Parts: sequence; C-alpha cells; structure tokens
Amino acid sequence: MAPSHGFTRRQVFRTSAAVGGAIAAAPLLSACGSGKASTKNSGVADTNTVKSVIPTYKASTAVTADIPSVQGANGAASDPAFLTFPASPAKSVTGPVGSGGSYQAVTPLWGSVPPPGNSYYTAVNQAIGATLTDSPSDGTTYATMLATRFASGNIPDWLDVPGWNVSAIQNFAEGVDKYFKDLTPFLAGDKVLDYPNLAAIPTGGWQAGVWNGKLYGIPLWTSAGNFPGMLFYRGDIFKAAGIDASSINSADKLKALGPELTVKSKGQYAFEDLTYYLYQIFNIPFSNGHTGWKRDSSGKLVNGYETPEYLEFLNFANSLAASGWVHPDALAGDSSKAKNRFWAGKTVITADGTGAWNKSDAQSGTAANPGYVRQGFKLFAFDGGKPSLALYPAAGMFSYLNKKLNDDQVKELLRIANYLAAPFGTQEYLTARYGKEGTTYTMTPSGPILNDEGNKVVTDTFDQLANCQAVTFNAGADQITKDYAAWQADAVQHAYKPMFYAMNITEPAETAKATTALEAVVTDVRMGRKGVSDYQAALTTWQNSAGNTLRTFYEGVAKQYGTGN
Repeated sequence: MAPSHGFTRRQVFRTSAAVGGAIAAAPLLSACGSGKASTKNSGVADTNTVKSVIPTYKASTAVTADIPSVQGANGAASDPAFLTFPASPAKSVTGPVGSGGSYQAVTPLWGSVPPPGNSYYTAVNQAIGATLTDSPSDGTTYATMLATRFASGNIPDWLDVPGWNVSAIQNFAEGVDKYFKDLTPFLAGDKVLDYPNLAAIPTGGWQAGVWNGKLYGIPLWTSAGNFPGMLFYRGDIFKAAGIDASSINSADKLKALGPELTVKSKGQYAFEDLTYYLYQIFNIPFSNGHTGWKRDSSGKLVNGYETPEYLEFLNFANSLAASGWVHPDALAGDSSKAKNRFWAGKTVITADGTGAWNKSDAQSGTAANPGYVRQGFKLFAFDGGKPSLALYPAAGMFSYLNKKLNDDQVKELLRIANYLAAPFGTQEYLTARYGKEGTTYTMTPSGPILNDEGNKVVTDTFDQLANCQAVTFNAGADQITKDYAAWQADAVQHAYKPMFYAMNITEPAETAKATTALEAVVTDVRMGRKGVSDYQAALTTWQNSAGNTLRTFYEGVAKQYGTGN
C-alpha cells in the first residue's frame, strides 16, 4: 500500500504514517508456533546494543526555521516550519562527493515513471560526481517486487524498503544480514560526524534501522512528531454556520454537529467515514498500524479490542452510520472519492493522514469550491477529559546498501546520501529535490516552483534514498504552514509511546485469520450493517482462536525484550 500522506513532497515535506501499514522498526521478533518469541534470527537487539550502534545526533545550523520545533511529551517534537525558502541558500557539503562511481538504485513511486537520463537525473548526477541510476517501481505492487528480489537475491546497490512492505518478505531479518551492508563501522556513534547531514537526522529514525544488533537502514522522512493522522473540517463552512471548532471537545459534541451540518437538499453531509482515526479520541491502544496492547488496572495485558473504550468507539461509529449524517457513498465503502467529496463540500468533517493538509490540497479544494479552507480539530478525548495521542515510529521507510559493495564504494554512497540529506533551504537540497534552476524549476520570492519540464521529470526518486529531517513548507501558502505547525505543536504535548513502540513484531501466523475475521465484523458494525452485539460475539471467538495466544506471545516479548516505551 502507498503511504497515506496525501501530499507532494516538493510542496510539503513532512511525514504521515499509513494507517494499517506495518512500520519497519527494530527489533524484529520472529514468532514460533508456541506463541513465544524466538531468539533465532529474530533481529532482536537489547537496548544497550541499540544505543551503541546509533549514530550521534548533531543538529545542523545551516538554516534557521521560521517556526522552530516545539518540544512535547515523551520525546515528541513538532517539525520545524518555514514560510519562505532562504533567499541565499547556504552550502552544507564541502569537498567532493562522488568519485566517479556508477550505482543502481530501486525506489517506490506512486505516479508516472520519468524517462531515464532526464534533465533532473542529469543535474543531480553532475552535482554528486557519480552516476546514480534509479529504476522506480510501482509503489502499489512494490511489496511483490521486493519479495521476488529477495527470493532471487537480485538486490541493487541501493534499495528502498518501506516498513509496511517488510511483512511481505519472507525471513526479512535473515535477509538483512545476507544482502545488506552493515553500516555500523561507518556510522555508529561519532563516526557519522564525517557525514554532517546524516548526523542531523533525529535519533529516533536511526533506531528503527537497527537489525540483529547492527545498523543497516538509512531512515527516510524522519519526524519526532509522527502521528497517524487527524480529524479535519471545512473551516469555511464552519465559519458560515457560526460554529467554533475549539468548542468541540468530546464525542457527543462532535456528533451534535450532524444535524447542523447535514443539508441533504444540497447533497451535503456532516461526516465522511472517520474510520480508525476515531481511535485517537477514544484512546484505543494503537501501535505500528494496528490495534495495540495495554495493561489494565490488575496488570493484565489486554488488546485494544478488549477495552471498554473499544465498545464506546463502536457504539459511536455505529450510531453515526444510522444517523443519516454520514455520506451514503462513504457508508458504501467508496473511499477513493473521499477527498473529492470533502473538496466539493459534500462532506464537512473527514479524517486523513497529516500530510493531507498542504498547498496542493488547497489548490484542489479551491478548484472545486473557491471558499475552501481545510482545518484540523485540536486533539480531544471522547469523554471531554485529557486527550492522548500515540506516537508512530520516527521513520517508516529505510534505504539499504548492498552487502557486496566494498568499503570505498560504501563511503562514496554515504557521501552521496549525505548530499541527498542536505537540510531544507540549502543549495544541495535545491539540487537534490528540484534539479537545476531555469531547467526544471524557477525560484520565486516564496520558494522554488517546478516549471513545465520539472513537472514532467522531477519525482520522488532520489529523495527515497536519503533525505533530511521532516519540515513543513508550503511555497506561497503561509497560513497553511502556520496552521499545521500550530496543530502539531499542540499534538506533541499529548504524545505517548504505546506498548511495543518502534518494535516490528511478527505475530504467530496462525492468529492472522481470526484477526482478519474480527476486523470484517468491526467494519460491518462501523458501517451500520451489524450491531455492537455482533462484535461482542465475534470478540469471544477471536479471544479463543487468537487473542489468548497473542497475549501469551506478547507477554513473552515484554519479558525478554521490553515494550519499546
């Protein structure tokens, strides 16, 4: 699946985790039939080992953000934000980069594949002094491609592996050792300081690139304020209706907007299908793309499915589905046109990844409705109490170097990675992301803008191999940047690390079928096709066929390796 970011990274450079997608993180725990964690080829590294191989963090001073990062709870922090691109971009790389090497890379691409040897590729290769040939592969079928390559051993020099694709690769932890270069000798601790732009990547991103006690992955789209998304509303429609969004601080108040915002004669409905984004306001344990675990008051490990809050969530979603205030196409499961419905004002309240809030979205929205304004609800709890928001791992995508490369080649590629990871606002960032001025982009007072040639050839390819810390920037759309930065600065104050945070855990295979069956019932209840009592019956079946096995398994994980938080 593609990450549900909903944005073009040249317009907004920030991450958004994909709900439902596995996030790659270390340590990896392999499951065995007994439901206990297996230490054989497991990818497990204890906390001290992980710390010993993590690169030293040293923030870049090349560029100063217009809206600095705000520190939040439990290590969370908002992304730095920029209102304009620096008028005089600083230089962040000194000395030669490449030494004439030639390398093959493969990255995912959700869009049209640009022609080989195009003007953008040429500009970047000239700047790095090497030939880097990227062969983008369709992101929607990327997992299948990866599985085939791993089975055959056909690994390019540089390979992007999205975390949500790891589960499709058999014995990935073993494959890491077999196919990828151990970067520990090159980057661990102060060694990374030879590559200053890589050293400026937040520590949390590197942690998830550790496998089997060694550093292998170069993190991508790293953010210390990475969340699964949020609830959005049409700011213009709220304003016209005289609704103060800040007054919505409970599930009941959210639901009460239904009759006020539903005007069926205009085809306008209050709600899109809010799906699992409702987990946030109902404080349901959520970790790495699926319902997570917590301990109850007695210390027992319980799954989110088993919590009282889950029944509250289902009752709320079920009642919304029956209310007549949710768009019929959304209830029918047509999510492909959800954005179009929101842009056109056919739905007023929706849910999406955080990256949906950007300049491109505003352009699409105003094309459908000139007054269009997207806004995000500040986090609230279903009962009006204190809200909380589960952090996602700081990085969900990683690139890896081929084990067959010799040390000189690895160092050359790391120098190239250091160039590609240049901070936002630098000269190297401009080349790596936009190509050559006058050929593929034009510099405007608010920032670089791709021209016709750039729109044809500049895509997310080289920046899927290495990139800098996530920032928020919308050229010429300052208010969007300010609004998102304010939302994120508030959200990080309520952040927490869920149990088994940043641990990519392979569950016992025999439990998958039962979990899939339970999820099907959950969907039917959310959509109003079944009642909450049907869920309760299905939950008992799940507990007997999967839940109790998983409970034993995760207790073993917690005892042997901790909980990641």
